[in-house]
Amino acid sequence: MKTLALRSTLLAGAALSLFLAAPLRAQDAETTEAAPEASEYMAVDANTVLATVNGEDITVGHIVAARLALPEQYQALPNEVLLEGLIEQLIQQTVLGQAMGEMTNRAQIQLDNERRAITATEKLDSVLSEAVDDAKIQAAYDAEYANAEPTKEWNASHILVETEEEAADLIVKLEDGADFAELAQEFSTGPSGPSGGELGWFSAGMMVQPFEEAVTGMDDGAVAGPVQTQFGWHVIKLNESRMKGAPALEEVQGDIISKLENDAVEQALATLLDAATIERTDLTKVDPAVLGDPAILD
Repeated sequence: MKTLALRSTLLAGAALSLFLAAPLRAQDAETTEAAPEASEYMAVDANTVLATVNGEDITVGHIVAARLALPEQYQALPNEVLLEGLIEQLIQQTVLGQAMGEMTNRAQIQLDNERRAITATEKLDSVLSEAVDDAKIQAAYDAEYANAEPTKEWNASHILVETEEEAADLIVKLEDGADFAELAQEFSTGPSGPSGGELGWFSAGMMVQPFEEAVTGMDDGAVAGPVQTQFGWHVIKLNESRMKGAPALEEVQGDIISKLENDAVEQALATLLDAATIERTDLTKVDPAVLGDPAILD
């Protein structure tokens, strides 16, 4: 499968590279024919035929789909440059496919999977297009935060050491005027040590219980310890505390959109699965090693 995908990519790249590597006629010609006015272009739709290879049509729809599937290095090229190159690419692919004759079992299996992936993606796009709008975002925000009570948050720093004696000694140093951040950088064994022991803002339930209990009983600017947790002994400084209400809609809009989309996809998938007739083979009777045998496709 991977080899087939690679060969398809190489074919697309080769066709375009050969076309684009040639000097552009518009640049080389001493005189050039002016591009037609927009009103002079022929009317086209997805079924408009641009080339026919041994009776097999290549349409505008085929070219547009090929444009969307181009390798990244060609995506920035203007359509004026790509149009003829894409037609040549599809002509080459068509003659190669016709020369192959009947589709192999390997190619048919890959085509089946491609069809499933494409149609599934289109269905998901349809579901997602209806999942989110301003009214749904506002309703989700109101449901989550309209009655939210303000919560207490703390901003603390700590110094983590291995023994109670070390922690007690640090408290003496602080009482003698030592700088908390400097002591944390020098003595703390925790990952926050290099940043002066800063832990940032946190709310109830985010810290281990003995640490949280110590912080909730402190005044802003106070130092407490030694406090023991499973990580060691802490000297704690409460930098600041605050009551925080519901966040602004703009702060959580991205999360709300993601949840609306995920919920819509899950609901649509659950509905389709419930309505489907699905028969499963007992996988305990299938040797997983079969996944590593590409020869089974031949």
